[in-house]
Amino acid sequence: MNRLPKWIVLLGALFFAGSAAAKETIKVGAILSVTGPAANLGGPEARTLQMLVDEANKKGGLSGHPIELLLKDSGGSPEKAISFAKKLIEEDKVFAIIGPSTSGETLKIKGIAEEGKTLLLSCAAAESIVKPVGKWVFKTPQNDSHAARKILEHIKKAGLTKIGLVSSNTGFGKAGKEQVEKLAKELGLEIVANEDYDKEATDLTAVATKLKAAGVQAFINWSIEPAQAIVLKNARQIGLDVPIYQSHGFGNIQYVKAAGPAAEGVIFPAGRLIVAESLPASHPQKSVLMKYKKDYEAQTKEDVSTFGGHAYDAFLMLGKVIEKAGVDREKAREALEGVQGLVGTAGIFNFSAQDHNGLQADAFEMLTVKQGKFVVLQEGAAKKDAPAKKK
Repeated sequence: MNRLPKWIVLLGALFFAGSAAAKETIKVGAILSVTGPAANLGGPEARTLQMLVDEANKKGGLSGHPIELLLKDSGGSPEKAISFAKKLIEEDKVFAIIGPSTSGETLKIKGIAEEGKTLLLSCAAAESIVKPVGKWVFKTPQNDSHAARKILEHIKKAGLTKIGLVSSNTGFGKAGKEQVEKLAKELGLEIVANEDYDKEATDLTAVATKLKAAGVQAFINWSIEPAQAIVLKNARQIGLDVPIYQSHGFGNIQYVKAAGPAAEGVIFPAGRLIVAESLPASHPQKSVLMKYKKDYEAQTKEDVSTFGGHAYDAFLMLGKVIEKAGVDREKAREALEGVQGLVGTAGIFNFSAQDHNGLQADAFEMLTVKQGKFVVLQEGAAKKDAPAKKK
């Protein structure tokens, strides 16, 4: 019987040893509102994630682990999010879930993630997602309490005292409403009109009329749906020419395009991604923001938004914990709580066991709309930048 030469045997042994040492594929779930009323959030998030996964896999994965992305489109439905979360955790055995896009969905599935001991990196903003702290639940957007404070302090500094508040009947809208109500009282501001509307509303003239009748000196809209563009148009159509503030849910230029001239002068807090080009070269976020902006816009042919940035940050965190802890879930969770100084699109993240968001109020910049574009707000602009009456 002929024997193979020793060098062939050794070569074969090395080949099989190398194959055995190849790192396992990591399954990452994503529950995002690619369609439906929150598509301006979930769409950019999904496209961002796919871009990052493709880019990582071309380089051999995250710390050598190929990534398999299991993307689910919830359409903004909490019921679908619940179903997808259970499947991803119980059947697909994912390492982590990125998303959901909305606060209402996230609040519905955070208990599922806790029970399944699976990292949930939410792309939604409501502070109640991480307060009280859940062991396995983190979020990438800035806190709504910080957004509310930024807005209300700007209103107070402008010398305005009687404000209106309108919000959608969603998890994000309700959470923001609670923060504004609490902080307005603290700052000595009077909410003279307080109106809710359906997230799928197509005409908010009645709401705008109530604000005008109440004599508001400014008003805040808190939502993420297309209705936040509608309320701008309806307010201007009835001649309500007061400063208008939006939440950080306004950080997609598509809302400005939908509102047209009515968006001019709107003031809102946001991360620095959508004004990245105006930052000084020395700003610690500049290089990260510009790289993501350049890559995303080149691939998708659409403007970057803060929402896509939330998914970018989640994937960045995922890469960090896999680098530190590998594929051990508990070690990865512990590693994320220890992450400090991580430069993302929403700010510089400093996590702890008590803080699963890791951002402070300084992650926000106050922005406004000028000639259809987002720009950094100049001091004293609340009255000056209010749109002229429609002729």
